[in-house]
Amino acid sequence: MSTLVIRREKKSRSYRGSRTHGYGRTGQHRKSGSRGGRGYVGYHKHKWSWTVKYAPDWYGQHGFTRHPSLVTQFNIINVGVLDSKIADLYQKGIATREGDAYVVDLTKIGINKLTGTGQVRNKIIVKVPFATQNAVQKIKQAGGDVILLAEKPATGE
Repeated sequence: MSTLVIRREKKSRSYRGSRTHGYGRTGQHRKSGSRGGRGYVGYHKHKWSWTVKYAPDWYGQHGFTRHPSLVTQFNIINVGVLDSKIADLYQKGIATREGDAYVVDLTKIGINKLTGTGQVRNKIIVKVPFATQNAVQKIKQAGGDVILLAEKPATGE
């Protein structure tokens, strides 16, 4: 089935043959004055009702952006991913062995946060600036340990 509008049902059908299509004398509905100006003109004046309905956040301030030097950018790794890659890290010399446990400093590979998704099967001692409680719990349950190199990140005052 076609979804086109049937011509006889359109409003403009009744205006065919007239000069102005219901807009009065020739000059009306022709230039930019009928739309209230060009571009964003009038959003704070005569088009305010449009602004309130369709663009309520157009005006005003909306938060702020902290300086990048004040914000910690987290490069994360999940414990499950770390566990699956630990043997490869050991072969590359990034991780070492102490007895039956792997020891890895994640800052050497640019990771600064350990998160807790996944399962841990190997005994791993992890040195990392930040770690979630879930990650620490899973590492310790597998017989490993997490050594935090930094305090909690500053959240502002």
